[in-house]
Amino acid sequence: MQIREESLGFLDEHAGVSIGFEVSRILELTVRDGGLGGFELIERPVEPAYQKDYDGQPGSRPGDWARSFDVANWGLISAWEGQQRLGGAVIAFDTEGVWMLEGRTDLAVLWDLRVAPEARSKGIGAALFAAAVQWAAERNCQQLKIETQNINVPACRFYARQGCALHAIHRFAYPEFPEEIQLLWYKDLVDLP
Repeated sequence: MQIREESLGFLDEHAGVSIGFEVSRILELTVRDGGLGGFELIERPVEPAYQKDYDGQPGSRPGDWARSFDVANWGLISAWEGQQRLGGAVIAFDTEGVWMLEGRTDLAVLWDLRVAPEARSKGIGAALFAAAVQWAAERNCQQLKIETQNINVPACRFYARQGCALHAIHRFAYPEFPEEIQLLWYKDLVDLP
């Protein structure tokens, strides 16, 4: 496998790798005493399981991003096996109007991470994540921020294995998907070589 950086001109090719996944488990949020008693995420099965593909939402495909944001400071890292694109990561950095960046220039956002379904669970996601961490560290970022949802349990477990910490839970972030809860993970980069 080869990991390499590409220009953002290849976002349409990046979109050729499916980001879709099966939702067979969720992290259900329990709020105790109106929140004063804390929060708990409990994994439970979903019956019946269903497919989720965020690229199917209007304006969410990689080719749409440049119409909504100035992507001049963004990065695209891809994974290859010979001539086959296995996956990729897109990192947002120092971009006005991207609320996920919190107005900070020492924060990068892992905007998108995808691995072809047939290549998942083979270390490609971890290699892409490590490359995204390095990309952000080279730009003097102190943290890498990642958004996922409670319906994507494998992604949550993946980010926890990569050393990320869950910093925020937003129960009402997605009015169009009221059953989904936004989870924001952060990876500290200050101790990286």
